[in-house]
Amino acid sequence: MTLIKHEMKQGRLALAIWTISIAFLIVICVLLFPEMESQMNEVNDMFASMGSFTAAFGMDRLNFGTLVGFYAVEGGNIMGLGGAFFASLLAIMVLSKEEKDHTAEFLLSHPVSRIQVITEKLLAVLLQIILLNVIVWALSVASIAAIGEEVPWKELNLLHLSYFLMQLELAGICFGISAFIRKGSAGIGLGIAAIMYFLNIIANITEKAEFLKYITPFGYTEGADIVDNGTMDTKLVLIGMVYALIGIAAAYWNYNRKDIH
Repeated sequence: MTLIKHEMKQGRLALAIWTISIAFLIVICVLLFPEMESQMNEVNDMFASMGSFTAAFGMDRLNFGTLVGFYAVEGGNIMGLGGAFFASLLAIMVLSKEEKDHTAEFLLSHPVSRIQVITEKLLAVLLQIILLNVIVWALSVASIAAIGEEVPWKELNLLHLSYFLMQLELAGICFGISAFIRKGSAGIGLGIAAIMYFLNIIANITEKAEFLKYITPFGYTEGADIVDNGTMDTKLVLIGMVYALIGIAAAYWNYNRKDIH
């Protein structure tokens, strides 16, 4: 537990900044909805004429004139990208930073096994992701209630659950990579999140690239699919969790045999 507390304390500022930033942007979007609602018919017509661009973000299947449609696009992009970047950055640095900051020798000289180090660091990553998502979800609900709209509980909960699972998948993958690198690279984490995001856009644009949905976690966070179907794609979620578990297993395997510098 000591290592978990240390990681939580060390990452509290980054957690606060990311949480406040994501929540602030989502709340602002929700508060602006009543002012924009009367103009949404024109917005829908404009997007309908933009061809592949609307398909890339699922806007061809969502009605911007409804809170659910508006939130699925605006809130989805903010929470999707922001959450993905946060989870990837957090996980990619958590193991490798010990060698980068030259604290590995001090850490491993204590009566703790490497398995304990990995486990407690993994739990610290999970706790921070949970905290971010719970706070953002609560503020989203509060902002919807503040504008006098009925909270679409089912769609809202499914959307936020999908973002949470997506972050877990990316965190698991980046956690595994973190055990293989020595200097820690924020660029790798950001790059993985960005690539996954654009793979989903490509999959939305052309049917020939739909197989990319089985690679990117953004495939099961698609707001249009969730709102239309009232559920997430279970198959894609399960595949994503397998990727996360493979990453975590790789972290345990390599960190236990790694020559720590």
